[in-house]
Amino acid sequence: MMLYPLPASSREEMNAALRRVGADLRSARYFEPKRGVLALFLPQADFRAAAYIKQELLARGGDAVVARGVISGEARTSPVLLLGTPGQLRALRQKLDVMDCWGLPAIREGLSRAMAGLDRPAWTFPLRDGRSLRLDGHTRMMGIVNLTPDSFHSGSRIDPTQERALLDRAEAMLRSGVAILDLGAESTRPGFTALSADEEAARLLPAVRSIRRAFPDAVLSVDTWKADVARQAAAAGADIVNDISGLGFDPGLARVVAESGAVLVLSHIQGNLEDIHRRTPHYDDTVGDMMTFLDRKLSEAADAGIAEDRIILDPGLGFGKGYEDNLRVLKHLDAFRAFGRPLLVGHSRKGFIGRATGCGGAEERLEGTLAITALCALRKVPLVRVHDAEANRRVLATLDAVEEVAG
Repeated sequence: MMLYPLPASSREEMNAALRRVGADLRSARYFEPKRGVLALFLPQADFRAAAYIKQELLARGGDAVVARGVISGEARTSPVLLLGTPGQLRALRQKLDVMDCWGLPAIREGLSRAMAGLDRPAWTFPLRDGRSLRLDGHTRMMGIVNLTPDSFHSGSRIDPTQERALLDRAEAMLRSGVAILDLGAESTRPGFTALSADEEAARLLPAVRSIRRAFPDAVLSVDTWKADVARQAAAAGADIVNDISGLGFDPGLARVVAESGAVLVLSHIQGNLEDIHRRTPHYDDTVGDMMTFLDRKLSEAADAGIAEDRIILDPGLGFGKGYEDNLRVLKHLDAFRAFGRPLLVGHSRKGFIGRATGCGGAEERLEGTLAITALCALRKVPLVRVHDAEANRRVLATLDAVEEVAG
């Protein structure tokens, strides 16, 4: 049972939440004073559980939005929007310890998980050779190193056979402060041509080895969904496997990641390799459906032996999502904090930015990219995946300076 934050700090956001729950909009005035407190969305509850939660939160100075018909018993189930301070929600969680009816134990577990996730301030990933990757309240960069001739952003392409150019690009990114270098040897742009594992490895592995030799302290990620490529890359020095498929394209990948000890970037995606950019995606509830998907994939990873503390989550912008789906993900970034795992947002120069800004190709999407980087920093997203390390560094440095100034 997943509970997750919904934005409810403005009147418009609160009204949108009321509509989502199915509440009477005339009740908005009663919830108006409670805008700005923590709002946790429970997608479905027994009507008796919904009424009980509302009663208990009201007794503690909080509140809950439930569907019309809950109090009268005409509605048999209802979404619930819990409104309260962290202290009020923790007090509710304690009261639920003694309740074992109406599905309340599952709600208690979901509330505990969400509160723990929202409270998580930092993560440390131990890596080989005594290195580590620490993520906290300061947004850091994953720098994109494209070893492909057909990447959608031509300015990011590097010929993997030109070692000097490769190392110069890696050094420039590291100088700009990227926390992770993400090497990709197969494009997944619209209209891409898939590579065999052998072709991908031939491009990728020499680059991993070269960068590892030149920059032994660097954190290296490989952007691949193929088990055999991931296995060889980890042996060559990669620390992270960045899998766009959510463990869905190669059934052997999860076991390879578990056995290698690599960190996994676990992404949301809708569709298979052939149709992720061709089909029109459909969601009953974009964020809710994604939360369900990621919850299931975390369980699959655990079953394969991948510890949850070795996982970074990626909402998968652009992969099986329409224009408004991508925007909804960005609007609801806080929802993903409920998992208690660090979030990676990969937005750089993607097509939905061009549509939002009225620009054309990838080369015209830098300003929109920087705007989303700033949004992620304001929302305390730990990682952003970007092409333009120096430009993004300047945005993040400016925001950090404002945040840290005294007085």
